[in-house]
Amino acid sequence: MLLIEEKYRSVAQMLFSSGSCPRCVLRFCCVGSTTPYRLPYKDLVCELRTYLAANPGDTTDLHWNPPCKRPKLDVTDENQGGDDSTNFSQCEGTNEPPVPKTCNLCLGILQHLSEAQFVKEIFQKVNSAGYEYKDFVFSVSLPAQLSVREYSAWLQAKQEMGKQGRSFDKADIVQLKEAYKWIIHPLIAKELGVQAVSKSLFEVAVVFAHPETDGDCHFLAKVCKDCFKATKNKQSVFTRMAVVKALDKIKEDDFHASFSYPPQCPGTVCEVVDIQCSHASLFVAGRYNKYSRNLPQTPWVIDGERKMESSVEELITEHLMAVFKAESFNFSSSGREDVDVRTLGKGRPFAIELVNPHRVQLTVQDMKELQQKINRSDKIKVRDLQIVTREAVAHMKEGEEEKTKCYSALIWTEKVIHKEDLQLLDNTEELKIAQKTPLRVLHRRPLASRARVIHTMRTEPVDEHHFRLFLKTQAGTYIKEFAHGDFGRTKPNIGSIMKTIADILELDVESVDVDWPPALDD
Repeated sequence: MLLIEEKYRSVAQMLFSSGSCPRCVLRFCCVGSTTPYRLPYKDLVCELRTYLAANPGDTTDLHWNPPCKRPKLDVTDENQGGDDSTNFSQCEGTNEPPVPKTCNLCLGILQHLSEAQFVKEIFQKVNSAGYEYKDFVFSVSLPAQLSVREYSAWLQAKQEMGKQGRSFDKADIVQLKEAYKWIIHPLIAKELGVQAVSKSLFEVAVVFAHPETDGDCHFLAKVCKDCFKATKNKQSVFTRMAVVKALDKIKEDDFHASFSYPPQCPGTVCEVVDIQCSHASLFVAGRYNKYSRNLPQTPWVIDGERKMESSVEELITEHLMAVFKAESFNFSSSGREDVDVRTLGKGRPFAIELVNPHRVQLTVQDMKELQQKINRSDKIKVRDLQIVTREAVAHMKEGEEEKTKCYSALIWTEKVIHKEDLQLLDNTEELKIAQKTPLRVLHRRPLASRARVIHTMRTEPVDEHHFRLFLKTQAGTYIKEFAHGDFGRTKPNIGSIMKTIADILELDVESVDVDWPPALDD
């Protein structure tokens, strides 16, 4: 059953006789059931002819025959939605010989490109790409000129419905993408062995093009010039969005004057430009310790020259990239330490976005083994390595400046240190300081004055010119500058408080007080 309402009979007759395929006829007759679209193509043609022939009105020129532009393919009746048009034989009771044609609305997509052979191509592409997935979402990129052809058919259908005193809303037409997915979803799902869903981390995308009819859109640029603006990233100004925008603005009379109905049936079918597979980013989080004073957090390159052999980022990601088989990555962390600063204690929280990973189904044991591989390094160690959601990564950055961090520093002073000097520091709490952007980072950060808080300080004498300083500070405090003053750019500072010249010789991060990611039982 075609499920076409009687009121659409004249629309169906008009479209079918003018070169539109049966599935496009169903779309413009607002058939919202998937069943008719999935009928074998030959059966669908015969049913539509039978339906239209039953009309007591004019039935001339109804024997539009389906296209046979491709060589005969092995398509069985079991392949619902298969393109039986490629080995079409006459309907019973019909003496008309087959006439090769390609649909003037879908440009062959609902005829040739919903067949078993094309589904096999998709399967081979997905299978060879080597992804892990539990379901998939299917997306389609269509040529922009399809919108022009559909708009033309809608105007004619609206006029036809108007003869009955009925309106015809363009929004009621079943979209080509939707009809195509109704046909092809179950076929792809059967091949892949997983379900097609509306939202999935794994996407299979097909890109169509039809060079023969690219010129269909060009008249719109003369009528709606403001809709078509050249951009660096687009090869053509005639994008689908620009064409749709122009069709929303154009007057019907102007459209009719430039684009006639019915659109010509092309001599070629849509080309498959690409079949693309991609997986949404995967996020891995953990905490790292850095034990080397000659290791930057990220690759250190100045004027194209590498300054250090490796980095924290590389020592972690080289293992993740190999295991997850990702295309690229983005590294982020809760703050950063200088190259000569160690990170001790429970470590610094970090998160890595793995872009387009091919392997995604890792067990807890897999993650433990991955952590052990990373920890073979004597420069860094990681803990609590785990897969997290994109949303969870935001916790790492939430309220960064309100967080606290603990440090230990080896301080040198010019004058001899007295017990009273250290007691002064020990008794200082909630010290408010003002820090201008340090000179050492001014080349990459804007000049600004920032208020920061030193919550507590504790000292341990080493000798008459050295002592250990343990600080708990507001996140974002420049500790080195608090020690030596940065030529007066940080006030107050250790030197000004002790009334001497002071400098910092060593600095360690003892803790980063961010309760994320969740601790694991290692």
